[in-house]
Parts: sequence; C-alpha cells; structure tokens
Amino acid sequence: MRYCLSFTAASLRPELATVIASIHLEHGDWKRTKAEVLQRNALQARSASTAKRLESELRQRLQTLTPTQLELLATGASNERTAMAWLAVLKRIQLAMDVAQEVLAEKLAGLDPVLRRSDMAAFYEVQERHHLELAKVAPSSQQKIRSTLLHMLREAGLLAGKPGKGGVLGTVQRPRLSHEVQQLVIADDPALLAGFLIAPFSQARVASKATRRVRQG
Repeated sequence: MRYCLSFTAASLRPELATVIASIHLEHGDWKRTKAEVLQRNALQARSASTAKRLESELRQRLQTLTPTQLELLATGASNERTAMAWLAVLKRIQLAMDVAQEVLAEKLAGLDPVLRRSDMAAFYEVQERHHLELAKVAPSSQQKIRSTLLHMLREAGLLAGKPGKGGVLGTVQRPRLSHEVQQLVIADDPALLAGFLIAPFSQARVASKATRRVRQG
C-alpha cells in the first residue's frame, strides 16, 4: 500500500474538523458540505487557496468516519472531538498508524517513553526502503511530512512536552479515551485501538468491559 503524503496541508486541527463535521450534520451530503464550508469561509482561512487546501484534506479524513463517529466529532466533549479527529487520521494516513504502532507503542512496551530524533530517524529509514514514494520526495517535503506528523501526535495527546536537549522530542503517553470513544472504535475495527497505544492484549479487555456495560444498561 502506498503512503498518503498529502496530509501536510493540515495538522490534526480538531477544532476545524469539528466545524466541518457540524456542517455535514446539517446537510448530510459531502458535496453540499464542501460548498458551504468554502462559501462561509468556515475554517477562517486567510486566502481562498488556503481554505481549499484545508477543506480538501480535512474532508477526505472525515469521510473515513462512520456517521456515529462524525456525530461525536461534532457534538462530543473536547477530548472526544480530538480522539475522533485522530481516528480519522489513522484511517486515512497509514504512516500515522505505523508511527503509533512501530515507534510509540514500542517505546511504551520497552518502558522507555522518551521519544528521540534517533527513534524517528530509524523508523523513516526503514519505511523508505519499503515505500519508495516516501524516499522520492524532496528533502523539504520530507521535513514537512515529519514535522506535521509530530505536531499531530502532540495535538492528539500521544506526545507530551517540548523538544529538549540530546535530540529529545517529548514523552510518549497513552491518551485517555472516554467509554463512548472506545465503543465507537471497537465497533468500527478493534485494531484501530493500536493507534491510541492500546496494546493488542488490552483490546479484548476493553471490548469485554464495553459489552458488559451495554448488557447492564
């Protein structure tokens, strides 16, 4: 599978994703949603070209979400909106899922939560051997891809702290997911929990808890 590398048009931007999701709930049609977002300048972009790039990238992510996930993105609490925006990224941008699984989750599993530039450099070196599209982009584009993805990880709550000395990028952490977020992710595909740094052995436990709560309710 080829990597989608056009995501640098927007970082996570959960607040803007929420705007688009809310407008989509009004119209129920992505074509009308696009027109309304651009006509209103709902994303408050400084230029028409920027608005088009933002709208296109965010909309393509949100189109991967289920109707109930979109509704939570539009109406949920702040942490739930962020989780749904990150879920949309995971479903559209395989590179983001691979970073979460192959770098961040491994750091937590190894009891070494400090993310370093060397960790990311080693990851990209391996991926470039398997994904020629990543290796072929210009150095400036490579840097944009890497910086945008790091920014997303911070926005999603998977990476805390600012870059420090010795090539330290921050501390890996597992974001807290509400019960509703967990249910929506599991109902979609339990494997997506890996993007939230929930280990495979924990997936059955989370699903079991969700099932028990539903039965008790």
